[in-house]
Amino acid sequence: MTPSEHATIDYKSEVFRKAIHLCSLSIPVIYYFITRELALSILVPLAIFSFFLDYGRYYHKSYSYFFYKFFGFLLRKHEKDERKKNLSGATNILISAVIVIWIFPKVFAVTAFAVLIIGDIAAALVGRKFGRTKFLFKSLEGTLAFFVFSSIVILFTPKVEGNSIEFIIGFVAVAVGAIAENISLGWADDNLTIPVTISITMWILYSLFLPHLSLILPNVPN
Repeated sequence: MTPSEHATIDYKSEVFRKAIHLCSLSIPVIYYFITRELALSILVPLAIFSFFLDYGRYYHKSYSYFFYKFFGFLLRKHEKDERKKNLSGATNILISAVIVIWIFPKVFAVTAFAVLIIGDIAAALVGRKFGRTKFLFKSLEGTLAFFVFSSIVILFTPKVEGNSIEFIIGFVAVAVGAIAENISLGWADDNLTIPVTISITMWILYSLFLPHLSLILPNVPN
């Protein structure tokens, strides 16, 4: 079995799912222009609402019928597991956004979440379409696509000073994020592991190589 054959939804549904996923790029874009407090005041209620809306399908039969009739084709097999009661990717994205924005400096949160959206889309679509070479838990092609497209994102995401070391740190962080995306299969949702892993990696590298650099982005609300 090739890596691309491990998918649990068809490719057309995957494309549609990732098109919706792309809308989540609005989260880091909007967060760049507003304060952490305002961002959390918006995202926390949305995450809570999405959690109960999502989790309710496991307990209310009539609602479950409605939910799966309209949205079931977008859910992966593990997101419909009645025994494990996993949350959907959409809910996990909102929870992930709350955690990353709450814990990490804006320069890390914006970068990590933008990489999550673009890199994850690239990995899924390229891996599903062209994935032939097994690498760790998924495909080499998908993992490389994540790294390449995420590296492009690094060129445009905010930097404190914009020096070369910040760019190198970004490239290293997305390489670590690419591995996190690859191995987040079954035991954890990559919508959480990717941005958290990237943010932690950036924080460690900034501490090692730019220890005296302020992590506050200039001329934007923080």
